[in-house]
Amino acid sequence: MEVEVEEVEKVLSVRAQQDVHLIQAALQGNKQAYEDLWVSYHKSVYHLVLKMVRNPEDAEDLTSEAFTKAFRHLARYRPDFAFSTWLFRIATNGCIDALRRKKLKTLSFNAPLSVGEGESVLFDAPDQQPNPQEAYIRQQRIDLMQEVVTLLPPKYAHLVRLRYFQELSYDEIALELQAPLGTIKAQLFRARELMLDLVKDSKTAI
Repeated sequence: MEVEVEEVEKVLSVRAQQDVHLIQAALQGNKQAYEDLWVSYHKSVYHLVLKMVRNPEDAEDLTSEAFTKAFRHLARYRPDFAFSTWLFRIATNGCIDALRRKKLKTLSFNAPLSVGEGESVLFDAPDQQPNPQEAYIRQQRIDLMQEVVTLLPPKYAHLVRLRYFQELSYDEIALELQAPLGTIKAQLFRARELMLDLVKDSKTAI
């Protein structure tokens, strides 16, 4: 992404200008620039997501997903509007998708659906158990995930196992490791980034 700084400065706020410079640095491989963007907007994105999903654990995961998606497609950002606007839109769309998935999972197909004229239709719920092929694919993905985790630096691998294999909450991990909650969140975010990079290099995607 090539940006004419003088043109940008005419239309964007000081903070937005700083974001543009950070984005340029990030696209050139500056890891600190990614971290600075994350620190600048993590709290505001989290609160936005929390208002939508009303669940702290889901909000943390969706916030990380939003940043991961934004950073993965950072080259697509154009400074016609603030980076925060673009990031919030990604986070909002992620929340909407998550809420739709959750609604579909909780929708009961066993209850009759009224179609008017006193008539109703009873849908047969499909078997939710995976067929042998689906079960095999799922196990293959789990196996690959475990292999990828072994390639992470030890501290990141340990965090991923605590969070996703043992399913501990962020607070529980912070308590067990005697580390600040913010540090745990930041390191887990970094661990996911590393895993994405490793998966991209793999012939098989998780």
